[in-house]
Amino acid sequence: MTRFLCAVIVSLMSMTATAKSIVVLGDSISASYGIEVTEGWVALLQKKLNEKHSDCIISNESISGDTTAGGLARIDNVLKLHKPNIVIIELGANDGLRGLSPALIKSNLAEMIRRAQKANAKVLLLSMKIPPNYGKRYTDMFYSVYSQLSKELAVPYVPFILEDVALVKELMQQKGLHPNAEAQPIIADKIWPHLLPLLK
Repeated sequence: MTRFLCAVIVSLMSMTATAKSIVVLGDSISASYGIEVTEGWVALLQKKLNEKHSDCIISNESISGDTTAGGLARIDNVLKLHKPNIVIIELGANDGLRGLSPALIKSNLAEMIRRAQKANAKVLLLSMKIPPNYGKRYTDMFYSVYSQLSKELAVPYVPFILEDVALVKELMQQKGLHPNAEAQPIIADKIWPHLLPLLK
């Protein structure tokens, strides 16, 4: 029995050592705000990976209410802790809701991407949109930040991840700002095909 247990422990340690590490750095959309963590799109993505890529482990470093400045302030520790192969960045919406400068948002996201790349991690950028409270010009400038970064820093990005969710009342929580549990599989399915190429 002792030899068997030792063999299992060694096997598990070996799997952990060779597993691909994926980190999600996001805000409430990724932190499963208002629903069970196991129902969130990050957990659902892990289930997909377990079925097709058993050597991948996702660590969710998302914090509700976080901004691009917050993400930038903690990304070094996240990279050091997880040594990820892939970093999924889902930030910016809270900046936009506060009317912060798109140039500042872009600068913060760009620096996060550069630091992840410097740590030899691939990056997947998840783009967000915001309500038109600050006018069309601002909302267009905000959304274009993601496509600009994709081109300038050669990173893939996922178009608005709530595209088929945000305007569907049945898929949103009561205040209309966060997707509910029923929406999470839709979000996971939207991200999945963009993540797959990075696993190769």
